[in-house]
Amino acid sequence: MKRIKCTERGVIRIAGEDSRTFLQGLISNDIDRADGTKALYGALLTPQGKYLFDFFIVAHGDILLLDCLQSDVEPLIKKLSMFKLRSKVTLEDVSGDFDVYALFGDGLSDIFDLADAQQMTRDDGVILYTDPRLPKAGIRALTPKGFDAHTLGGEAADDDAYQAHRIRLGLPEAPDDLQKDKSILMESGFDELNGVDWKKGCYMGQELTARTKYRGLVKKRLVPVTLSAADMQSGAELSQDGKIVGELRSVHGDQAMALIKIAAIRAASPITAGDCVVTPAPPGWLQLPDTDDDEDETKS
Repeated sequence: MKRIKCTERGVIRIAGEDSRTFLQGLISNDIDRADGTKALYGALLTPQGKYLFDFFIVAHGDILLLDCLQSDVEPLIKKLSMFKLRSKVTLEDVSGDFDVYALFGDGLSDIFDLADAQQMTRDDGVILYTDPRLPKAGIRALTPKGFDAHTLGGEAADDDAYQAHRIRLGLPEAPDDLQKDKSILMESGFDELNGVDWKKGCYMGQELTARTKYRGLVKKRLVPVTLSAADMQSGAELSQDGKIVGELRSVHGDQAMALIKIAAIRAASPITAGDCVVTPAPPGWLQLPDTDDDEDETKS
């Protein structure tokens, strides 16, 4: 098992008697899933259904802890505060009180029995929860600031190991994979990665999200790829048979995430970025449509 300190993550404390009803009308997932026995993964969208922020939410007693990018903490609190009105809710940056860790690889059952529990709080104040996106993603930990991480177990690893792990699994991360005011959830795996609840009531951006799902409007998907060259840059255009079919997003050595047209993923012709060959490696969880209704979509 490997252990990495997620130095780019922050924590927001959400409290107050209206905190759950307040969030329920805003986020893509059902807040009741964060019930103290498991965490949830979700997003806040624009009214037009475009991505703004993604996060994990953990219930800890009567409060909710939101694990998000550190750079998103201030703008996310500001955005949420715009919708408070008379709601009895407090939003506080408590990043100074917590460190965030990701634990992954073999030996996770040494921490707690994943078959019986998805979240637990230890006597030393450490909050552990399974990553709600995918079982193989591992376990996340919120620890008191300055906590001796050796007691979490596992081998300390660097960001290279984590990036290789999450790209191999096809887990998107902001800011490269998930781009503000641009990405949409159905292209980015939120459906399969438990980031959307289709039975909850309305939330901001829900109309476009539902329409892209039920009308089969998704023509691109964010997928892991392998690169024949390791010096590529995020944003590089991808071509197939002389047509632009996508772009690279996050790049780590010879692995990357890329947003690619579904027809191009299926086609036999190679995909390239300049002289680099880009080979899609869709993970088993990713559900591509059975048929292509638009055979000419690679021309668009």
